[in-house]
Amino acid sequence: MKIICIGRNYVAHARELNNELPTEPVVFIKPQSALLINDRPFYYPDFTTNLHFEGELVLRICKNGKHVQPEFAHRYYDAVAFGIDFTARDVQDRLKSQGLPWELAKGFDGAAVLGHWILVDDLPHRNRIRFETKLNGQSVQQGDTDLMIFSLSDIICYVSKFFMLQMGDIVYTGTPAGVGPVQPGDLLEGFIESTPSLTCAIK
Repeated sequence: MKIICIGRNYVAHARELNNELPTEPVVFIKPQSALLINDRPFYYPDFTTNLHFEGELVLRICKNGKHVQPEFAHRYYDAVAFGIDFTARDVQDRLKSQGLPWELAKGFDGAAVLGHWILVDDLPHRNRIRFETKLNGQSVQQGDTDLMIFSLSDIICYVSKFFMLQMGDIVYTGTPAGVGPVQPGDLLEGFIESTPSLTCAIK
């Protein structure tokens, strides 16, 4: 099982971090040990003092595929969930400034929080999916797949050029604007089309 992640997929988020807009999807991988499921709490790691949440829509891959063509891309995922891509922002900034890979800032244990799956067929619109992040009960991110730089189909097609998609893989599709730090005692919640998908307490 692979955890495939897409970065800088919303214009406003790229700008809030002073990143250039990508001309093709920015792809990185998290190890399976990063997965945090079943609404388990997240324990703040001791190697960062600037831990950021990034709320995202996550796809569940339902069939194997390589070099997927656009007209068939929608057949390769059957469910979505809300996910959090935790980022040790201070670690990431240090590594990026040195021109080094930044997996340490993204792939640590628990850094891929995953909510409960919702079948795509149960959504009101397959091609325009809205999601929301709440921090301590306050809405901090509003996401809409219609605002993505690279659509869900674009992501499936692009990623499958490099990695064979396999049943059970999950794809984090990028975060909208509004990311920010968390501290022990905070509570993150994720919603898809107003349906609760995730709760994550920071310990």
